[in-house]
Amino acid sequence: MHDVTIIGGGPAGLFSAFYSGLRNMKTKIIESHPYLGGKVHVYPEKMVWDVGGLPPLPGQQLIDQLIAQGTTFDPDLVLGVKVTSVKKVDEVFLVETEDGSEHWSKTVILAVGGGIIEPKKLEMEGAEAFEVSNLHYTVPSLQRFKEKRVLISGGSHSSIDWANEMAGLHADVHLVYRKEELKGHEASIDLLVEQGVHLHEQSSIHALAANESGDRIESVVLEHVDAGITSIPVDEVVVSHGFNRDASLLDSSPLPLARVDNFYVKGNAQSSSSIPGLYAAGDILHHEGKLHLIAGAFQDAANAVNQAKQHVAPDADPRAMVSSHNERLEEHNKKLKQIRMSTN
Repeated sequence: MHDVTIIGGGPAGLFSAFYSGLRNMKTKIIESHPYLGGKVHVYPEKMVWDVGGLPPLPGQQLIDQLIAQGTTFDPDLVLGVKVTSVKKVDEVFLVETEDGSEHWSKTVILAVGGGIIEPKKLEMEGAEAFEVSNLHYTVPSLQRFKEKRVLISGGSHSSIDWANEMAGLHADVHLVYRKEELKGHEASIDLLVEQGVHLHEQSSIHALAANESGDRIESVVLEHVDAGITSIPVDEVVVSHGFNRDASLLDSSPLPLARVDNFYVKGNAQSSSSIPGLYAAGDILHHEGKLHLIAGAFQDAANAVNQAKQHVAPDADPRAMVSSHNERLEEHNKKLKQIRMSTN
């Protein structure tokens, strides 16, 4: 029996694990993917600016640091297994997974972000054949696109950022989007123009033309609202049309959990839900004043753990002692000082 089981191993889940360890709680993380880090894996080379106290750093470095912090107190990890339902049995929780396992816990923290996410794929016959060559739904390495002819389909912030970063690597970039205007930061859109990115508004991919051997996309046929059909030769194609989210966990759980838009957990600023002992952190949590930033997920996590601690031990302090005075960190601080001294 665990004190707290955290469903989701992204930023909110990892900080929840760190904070619950700080509060001396027996902790478990269950993550559907075979790795920790959550959605940040979608942009491992993208610079992340919105974490307080940290200079801008690549997504992968942030993942590494989140994992190092989140596993400080050795939580039990269950990776690569999807949670199928959460039930309450005699005032404790039964978390069931698709492999038939049962996980019992005194409290549960939902940290599933936007749900289990998968990129929306190009709905075009035969497109999947190019996924092994030059059709991409994520950008794990920007260097692949250096000095290439690249077409990006999508008008999201990620599309704009990728276009700018690839243009900075001397790629010849075409950005294709359905609307008349891009919705993004003004400075980022201005940079597209400054770097010579070709903008194709009110346009969409009409067809993919393969090379002679049929194993790569050689050109992309675009359909424009006002300009008919054009063809653009390419080396690489990136499709950034958003993500499909899987809400089956909450849909299939028998708990009378209050939700917003039939998806998000309706909670409060203390990360509590309508079910005693069940809390939420990160993007899955909804309440007035909710901050949808990684920094906001950290606050959600600390609040959720504090609520869980008091649920398990009603006489416990409502908040953990700050890290600079916390006895749980004294031994870790000694080790860190020894490492720093040995490297100087």
